[in-house]
Amino acid sequence: MPKILHLKGEFSSKRPISNGFGGAKLPSGKSVLLSHVKELLEKLVIIESYWNNVTDIEGALVSVYYRSIIAKSNRVRSLLVQQSGPPEQLIRGAKFGGDNSHQFHIFTYYITLENIAKSISMLRAVIRYFNDQNKDSITQDDLDHISQNGIPLSYNISKTVMINMVVDCYYVDSLCVEENRVQIAGNSIISIYNIGIDTKELLSRFDIRIMDNRIISKTTLNLYPDELAKLQSRAPYLIAMQLEDFSKINMDELINTDNYANNIEEFSSPRNEPIIGVIDTHFDESVYFSEWVEYENRLSSDIELSPHDYYHGTAVSSIIVDGPRGNPLLDDGCGRFRVKHFGVATSQGFSSFGMLRMIRAIISENPEIKVWNLSLGSVREVSPNFISWEAAELDRIQNQYDVLFVIAGTNDSDCTHRKRIGAPADSINSIVVNSVDMCGNIASYTRVGPVLSFFYKPDISYFGGDGNSAEGLIAVCKDSLGVSYVSGTSYAAPWISRKLAFLIHIVGLDRNTAKALIIDSAAGWSRSDDISHAKGYGVVPVSITDIISMQNDEIRFILNGHIQDYYTYSYQIPVPIVNNTHPYWARATLVYFPECHQNQGVDYTSTEVDLQFGRVQVSAVDPSVISIKPIDNNTQSDEVRQYIYEEEARSQYRKWDNVKHIVETQSPRSRARKVYSGFWGIKVTAKERINGHNSYGMPFSIIVTLKAMDGINRIQTFIDACHAYSWVVNTVDIEQAIQVHEQAEIEIDFDD
Repeated sequence: MPKILHLKGEFSSKRPISNGFGGAKLPSGKSVLLSHVKELLEKLVIIESYWNNVTDIEGALVSVYYRSIIAKSNRVRSLLVQQSGPPEQLIRGAKFGGDNSHQFHIFTYYITLENIAKSISMLRAVIRYFNDQNKDSITQDDLDHISQNGIPLSYNISKTVMINMVVDCYYVDSLCVEENRVQIAGNSIISIYNIGIDTKELLSRFDIRIMDNRIISKTTLNLYPDELAKLQSRAPYLIAMQLEDFSKINMDELINTDNYANNIEEFSSPRNEPIIGVIDTHFDESVYFSEWVEYENRLSSDIELSPHDYYHGTAVSSIIVDGPRGNPLLDDGCGRFRVKHFGVATSQGFSSFGMLRMIRAIISENPEIKVWNLSLGSVREVSPNFISWEAAELDRIQNQYDVLFVIAGTNDSDCTHRKRIGAPADSINSIVVNSVDMCGNIASYTRVGPVLSFFYKPDISYFGGDGNSAEGLIAVCKDSLGVSYVSGTSYAAPWISRKLAFLIHIVGLDRNTAKALIIDSAAGWSRSDDISHAKGYGVVPVSITDIISMQNDEIRFILNGHIQDYYTYSYQIPVPIVNNTHPYWARATLVYFPECHQNQGVDYTSTEVDLQFGRVQVSAVDPSVISIKPIDNNTQSDEVRQYIYEEEARSQYRKWDNVKHIVETQSPRSRARKVYSGFWGIKVTAKERINGHNSYGMPFSIIVTLKAMDGINRIQTFIDACHAYSWVVNTVDIEQAIQVHEQAEIEIDFDD
């Protein structure tokens, strides 16, 4: 089986040119009813009165209900945000409203009272002007007339602000102040809106005094019931989200036990095998493989542990160390791994706040560990509007420490196939793993995505066992008695941790490439998920060889790069030419790790990296104009392009998702492609949600696969052509990687 290639070369970059869209405009054929402008004015007057009676904070929090999922370019430009600088700087939260048939954005802005007063004055000017024009509705023709002829000085409003206010009114459905008064019986975790005041100082204004150890990420904190009641009574407008601070563990079942402990052959001692981190319940140090596991109990010594508190964590570590022994059909060829196991929970559940603090400390103290298995999950479903605190903290940790979490997709004991996944399986940058049975079918206990009504979660699926017989279950070791047969996503995730650790520590790939290879191998040429969001991109192959190789009729290669500017690209990929055609189907998978901001709600990822892959075209009129004809017809990042609605860009091209997988459907009727320039190209376009933030230097990885329509192997032709155009081509060789790893770890004694 041919080995996957690794292409190394220089990417070019450039800044965008003006797209020519100009100032604010109404959508084609649309208008704004003057009565709607009057309704917004009435709501704004009520909002002004509300905040005039609040003396504890200096500004005002106002929620804007848009009429649809809104593009950044169509958010308010003058309404509420009349200031110097970009309006995005005033956003403090974002969520979805509506239902599956119609969703819309709700943004919460933090503005000055002066801005509210100015907006009221400007809306009154708009109403007065169009009343004087005897207009019941406002069209684009009316705005064009204003643009060309201006506004009489008597209305005390500029033509630009007038146009912006009208367009804002079209996209805005309503305005309000939101209050959170949901009652919680026990301790709670809450997030407050960031209004630029130190959290402890802000809370002291409401007679709430807390220590630093009850605050995470500045605006997320742990409150006792009386403190929450006090905040809800005096400042319900500050609470962005809240939840009880106790997560009941979504525990997998241990089905059956057979005693085989006395029959285990002598187990070798560990040498230089890579270490995988496990954060779970506790570890039973009496098991046969305990020499391979370094165990730390991170709970207070006052907490008494029962035997059940060891079963789950020990079983998970047994798969990582020695999983193929009891599961020969799942022998992945990755060998054995050492484990550093941290006990952070009991079988009854855990404090989310406490666990977050422990995980951050654990990762910071163990920088050499790059893959972390987290098979703990909450019974509680994730919110459709907010990333969980657990997931948000894991995403921050992954960006800060260059690590990768593998997270179990959690289980539904009621087997409804409708229950949403539980925290922290909504972590965007992590790999979230669901279960399938041994035939590749969705497991009976499967829980589903998406996350934030948009992000694909789970990412992939693997064999986690199902049914009631040992043949369909996963064999693990939970204690010194012997083998147990189990099922659950907890026992699917460790197999993926093994593969990732092999790719990173043995093969020497970075986390972007390792994650991209796992997802690309699962998706293949026909990703197996559907609208149920149950399997993710598909089921990962068992053998590590199948993940880093290709078929005889394929050309498969890795590209690594860093975001250099708005456009980062290469136009010199020499796809073989036969009879003046490119006889190939193509697919590509892009992975990157964006910064994430929980206080931005559903607009959680800060950076969008759009992918275009296809044949390179050179303009016959102007040879300096070069473009790509994408295999998925994605034109949203063309330098001269037509407008694409935000909902279309998200649904068709996965805008704002940190994984892009584009693939052509193979059909017997497919024809070889016409040659344009003779080259294919890759272009990634970086777009930011927040002005001033830039992702320059952020790494990305792309896995490209070309499949010959005629079944002919042209790999050497491709390699030779790459060399001719300054690409350095290496092969990813498992056997060689293992030898290099072993030799690198040999201790050499020098004679005196």
